Amino acid sequence: MSKKAIKPSLQNPFAPPEVVKFTIPGEIPGKTGGYEEVMKEGHDLIHRPIRSVKIDQIEKQHFKKRMTVWERIRVLTENEPNILFQNWGKNLDGASLVTGILNIRGRDVAVYGHDFTVRAGSMDATNGNKLARLFQMAGEKGIPLIGMNDSAGAYVPAGVGGLDGYAEAFTALRKISGVVPSIMCMFGFNAGGGSYLPRQGSFVIQPEDTFFGLTGPGVVKSVLGEDVTPEELGGPKVHGLSGVADLTVEDEVGALRSALQLLNYLPDNNGVMAPFQQTSDPLDRKTWEINTLLKKAFNSPTGFNTPFDVSIMIQQICDHGDYFEMQRDRARNAVTAFGRLGGNVVGFVANNSAVASGQIDVDAAYKIARFNRFCNIYNIPLIFMEDTTGFLPGREQEARGIVQAGRAMLDSIVDIRTPRILLIIRNAYGGAYASYNNYPTGADLVLALPTTRLAVMGPAGKEFVYKDELRKVRTAVAEQVKQGTQERTAAGMDPGEAKKEAEKDATEWLKAREAELNLRYEKELMNPKEALSLGSISSLVMPTDLRKVLGENLNFFLRHYKPSPMQAVQREFH
Repeated sequence: MSKKAIKPSLQNPFAPPEVVKFTIPGEIPGKTGGYEEVMKEGHDLIHRPIRSVKIDQIEKQHFKKRMTVWERIRVLTENEPNILFQNWGKNLDGASLVTGILNIRGRDVAVYGHDFTVRAGSMDATNGNKLARLFQMAGEKGIPLIGMNDSAGAYVPAGVGGLDGYAEAFTALRKISGVVPSIMCMFGFNAGGGSYLPRQGSFVIQPEDTFFGLTGPGVVKSVLGEDVTPEELGGPKVHGLSGVADLTVEDEVGALRSALQLLNYLPDNNGVMAPFQQTSDPLDRKTWEINTLLKKAFNSPTGFNTPFDVSIMIQQICDHGDYFEMQRDRARNAVTAFGRLGGNVVGFVANNSAVASGQIDVDAAYKIARFNRFCNIYNIPLIFMEDTTGFLPGREQEARGIVQAGRAMLDSIVDIRTPRILLIIRNAYGGAYASYNNYPTGADLVLALPTTRLAVMGPAGKEFVYKDELRKVRTAVAEQVKQGTQERTAAGMDPGEAKKEAEKDATEWLKAREAELNLRYEKELMNPKEALSLGSISSLVMPTDLRKVLGENLNFFLRHYKPSPMQAVQREFH
């Protein structure tokens, strides 16, 4: 038995030895010379970055549950990649980054990926330059971009060259922001420039057991003396809640497949529509499930104050119930998602009453603003679904800048040039209604369900509308307590007990009168009647007809919409 350790190899021991010949098939072999020598050198140079990687390095990647850059490319496409900018020197400077063009489902897509098996995927001047060239090419040719980030940052021995490489890449990526969409997948441990660069992209996808951030845990420990894990500092749970990561997934394969799924909803550039996909789902399909959902919710003991998940409505409206939600870990009181309606890609922006009554807080406002701006730039029509009691009040929200966040949301809505429809589901109160894609802010069409409660204020509005009646009722309470106490005392009851019972009866009487005024307020003002008569709402639509009405109107608006870049390039971030 041999005592020698068996070294792993990628070579098949049963495969015949590879012999590379530089002769034309059928040519009679002759004397070789300088030509064959340079051909062999060229062949070795082309394959050097792959063949020079030690098996140990690949094993380390696999041990960490990570793929190599070449394996990741194979997940994205089965077609042979067209690797561009094969720039590397004698020390493999530049080889730690792979750039190329992939054919993904018939579409050209620019791709780059850090090769962690070469210099830990670090950045130097050479690969910074070729990365910038790839970005420039994507912008000029109008093709989307996918980035696979797995880098230790700037290559320290390269000195300032690594920093220049990042700076060149930063600048080039910023210049194509708003020109072509980009999807960034985060793999491994990325810090500094390795986190700044991908966050310049349109969307960031982060799997579990990965990190990216301005600084790593070691720097935090040395500067601030804090012990913090990579997960606590820059893991997917942290970035998913803050919105730095648009999607969090389980693993690398999930990230790459999510990138492909998301790409299916995105156009190639800002001058075209997102890809149309023929559907077998009839546009006039009745949405009975929405009717059932609303009936069960509003006929429950809590009536029209019953929360429900608006995602169910989005699912029923979309072709075959398929939609793709963005920033699903952040601000669940608002839902932003891509879907298809009659084959056309559409963006959904919906208040979700299942969380905090659908109130708009700082995070929800920025989440909505970010999504609106992207759809506006890339010619994606929008359907807004409103069901909110307003902006979330309170000191904490004011301290975080709810005024600025609300303004960002409103600005993003006013700026929309793509076709857009507002559907009011239930609550639409005050400033939230005024800043949520109504006719004055530029909506093409405003529809409402019969369950709509559109008013300046919610039930608290009775305090202003019926203030004289409420004043009389509340004033009468004291007289009722006095009279009730006297009657009970005269009947022989203890004066203290008599007063308590009189106060209890008076309180119940007051609640009943206020409930009557609440009901009156809802019937008179919290309904779609006034808005319909004033033209604030175009028409009412029945829940079972939502897919048909929304789809037919969307098709009409799209027939008269010409996709084009904005007059001046609008960046994707406010």
